[in-house]
Amino acid sequence: MSAPDAARLLAAADFAARKHASQRRKDPERTPYINHPIGVAQILAQEAGITDIAVLQAALLHDTVEDTDATFSEIEESFGEEVRRIVEEVTDDKTLPKMERKRLQIEHAVHSSQAARLVKLADKLYNLRDLNRCTPQGWSEERVQEYFLWASKVVRVLHGTSPVLEEKLWLLFKARGLPE
Repeated sequence: MSAPDAARLLAAADFAARKHASQRRKDPERTPYINHPIGVAQILAQEAGITDIAVLQAALLHDTVEDTDATFSEIEESFGEEVRRIVEEVTDDKTLPKMERKRLQIEHAVHSSQAARLVKLADKLYNLRDLNRCTPQGWSEERVQEYFLWASKVVRVLHGTSPVLEEKLWLLFKARGLPE
């Protein structure tokens, strides 16, 4: 990785860390939220071999507009149109009810760019591994299983994006007794 690429990646990590600074995951340890986008980028780089800096930046930034006061304009101004576009593709509209957002994720996934598909797969893989590690506060086992089932529908729509990530996801689904 070149020095300019490393600087671009670190700038995205810094931006995400600042935006997510006060947020925590819902696990019993209340893990700092920033661990999630870093983990998504790490999955892409280490497990899927992704070296595209825009994809890795988008992974780091994928929840900033959805879950903080960041805007798409701010993302584009700081990181460029390509990164903004990827982040926009994976961002849910929080003004919609949760079930509608979940339905739209499945519907929109099929039309997503390759970059957005990669971020979406890595995001699902991180979240499912986290659910296997521990149950979030306030979640029943039934809710965890429902998340796995919904995630399997998203992954099914993304088939052919990354055989490596998809295989890891299907192993998790199989362990939960979900059909292939």
